[in-house]
Amino acid sequence: MDLLEDVGEYWWLIFPLAALVGSWVRSWSKASERRHRRRVELYQLRTQAVQAERASQSEVLALMAAHDTVNRRWLDYELDVGKLIDHPVMTDVREPLTVAFLRAKREADGLRPATPGEVRTPARLAEYRAAVNGFELAFDVAEREALRIKDSKFTVSERQRLATARQLLRIASDGAATPAERQTAYKRARRELDGLIVLPVAAVAALEGKMAAMIDAGKPPEPQ
Repeated sequence: MDLLEDVGEYWWLIFPLAALVGSWVRSWSKASERRHRRRVELYQLRTQAVQAERASQSEVLALMAAHDTVNRRWLDYELDVGKLIDHPVMTDVREPLTVAFLRAKREADGLRPATPGEVRTPARLAEYRAAVNGFELAFDVAEREALRIKDSKFTVSERQRLATARQLLRIASDGAATPAERQTAYKRARRELDGLIVLPVAAVAALEGKMAAMIDAGKPPEPQ
């Protein structure tokens, strides 16, 4: 009874204690809410970072594909002697537009990443994007000019030599011609082009490889 009486004497402490508990509960609730908010914000930031990285890598892949497309367009000239004869400006380093294209190609090739994951910053992405866009534009301009002027910068006699070389290269690539005829036509074509067009190493290798394959295909089978 004494204990109950003593407790009864301090019944009024219930109110400040209740207020204290209520304050503590509210503080805990607010702290819990802040922690939850921070977790949500952190999750959102991480999600945004992942999405940004995926978008960045997706753009890098698209840029690399565009880069490859222009390189393939350029290889059409690098590997096709006939196409170069028709549009000689594409390999003429005296032409400012050709020089500008080749410079843009070197820049884009130099900035090309081995994998999309190598591009880790917006600045690096912007640099590669600008290089690929510049490469595309420079090639388009150079090609349009080459298609426009064709061989008009050559004299009449030089254009006749180009036409002769074109005909000889057709013979050199003709499967119906004999190996000797193809070899002779090829050598004469090279002489006609000498001093007019500098043939890329890749174009010469492709043409000679094609001729060698045709000659080998025409050989009789070796005796067993």
